[in-house]
Amino acid sequence: MKPKKLFFKLALFIPLALLAMSAVVMWLWNWLLPALFAGVASITLLQAVGLLALSRILFGGFRGHGGWHRHHGHGPWQRLAGMSDDERQAWRERMGGRCGGGKA
Repeated sequence: MKPKKLFFKLALFIPLALLAMSAVVMWLWNWLLPALFAGVASITLLQAVGLLALSRILFGGFRGHGGWHRHHGHGPWQRLAGMSDDERQAWRERMGGRCGGGKA
């Protein structure tokens, strides 16, 4: 596909996709929240776009992976797996009785 043609398709698709997602958010908000919670007002399409942007900032992207789960495998368990037996024992002694890891 030619780059010019691809650019024009994306230039048309991206705003339409954003508009469609915002319309779904607006419809769901206006259908559910005022009925569930007293005092919650309906939102406009522009407010739905803002709500989508806020959720993108707080929770991550629209690419199938959220913002909270990006760094799998970088926690203490992977660090423990790379330690020798002596290092692991020293770490356990340093941790002491924290997190339920004390002696029974």
